[in-house]
Amino acid sequence: MPIRSTPFLSPSAAAARSIKAGRRITLPDVGLFSDGTAVKLVGEETFRITRQLVDDIILVDTDAVCTAIKDIFQDTRSIVEPAGALAVAGAKAYIERAKNSKKPIRNQSLITIACGANMNFDRLRFVAEMADVGEAREAVFAVTIPEEHGSFKRFCEVVGPRNVTEFNYRISDAKSAHIFVGIQTSSADEPARIAKTFEKNGFGTLDLTHDELAKVHIRHLVGGKSSLAQDELLYRFEFPERPGALMRFLSTMNPNWNISLFHYRNQGGDVGRILVGLQVPKKEMKTFRAFLDNLGYRHWDESKNPLYKLFLG
Repeated sequence: MPIRSTPFLSPSAAAARSIKAGRRITLPDVGLFSDGTAVKLVGEETFRITRQLVDDIILVDTDAVCTAIKDIFQDTRSIVEPAGALAVAGAKAYIERAKNSKKPIRNQSLITIACGANMNFDRLRFVAEMADVGEAREAVFAVTIPEEHGSFKRFCEVVGPRNVTEFNYRISDAKSAHIFVGIQTSSADEPARIAKTFEKNGFGTLDLTHDELAKVHIRHLVGGKSSLAQDELLYRFEFPERPGALMRFLSTMNPNWNISLFHYRNQGGDVGRILVGLQVPKKEMKTFRAFLDNLGYRHWDESKNPLYKLFLG
């Protein structure tokens, strides 16, 4: 089932609200992401000209602006500020809206003005994160699977050839495992189809693709200490960033060992950096070391890391 929180439309849409009201509206506050358009009150002359000449105003959210910044960079290798990308985001929204009308846009040239380079370098991380969702290239889900041996592998088999962009899990319940997963998509309607596939295979699923809490915060907070994580070893791995790397890991590990923690986020590199908690009985440590050697993935034992003891152990 899809979960939608209130979309984060910039509260800086003073012009749109004023035109709708027929008078200049003063906003109590404005968002600063698109700071070049963050005005509480539209100027008198701007309001007059807008009412006289502008046919329509299209509102876009932060995800769409981030996607437009990425589009402009890919086409021109220029990085514009959010306000400078608004026109491109609006044009894309206009084209998408026309697709569902009786007059789709064909054989036309649309012109936008992309200006301004007031971009904070540290903000680029947020822009890149939000762009995938904004261009319907990533869907995020909360999925419930049975807390039993083989469930993780079966879930990955259901995911199939799709590219997993993120996976967060921490053992917390003796019967059910709640995982946060991101999957690369190619269209806006694909998240719904993926959710139905999970449900069909017996995995309770929440579609969080449009949930701001999930996208901005929850994805970074999955984890914590657990009384169920007995005999847990914590390892960092570098997986080859290619299809099948995770399935090889799951297929070669001893089926009696339990994965108690798993964290992965695609960073666009040639290797995937994975954090895994594995519950391995002490008497099976020789077998575990042989598993690591045969696997061939670079790995580091973090079981004695003080951060693990402080936050996860």
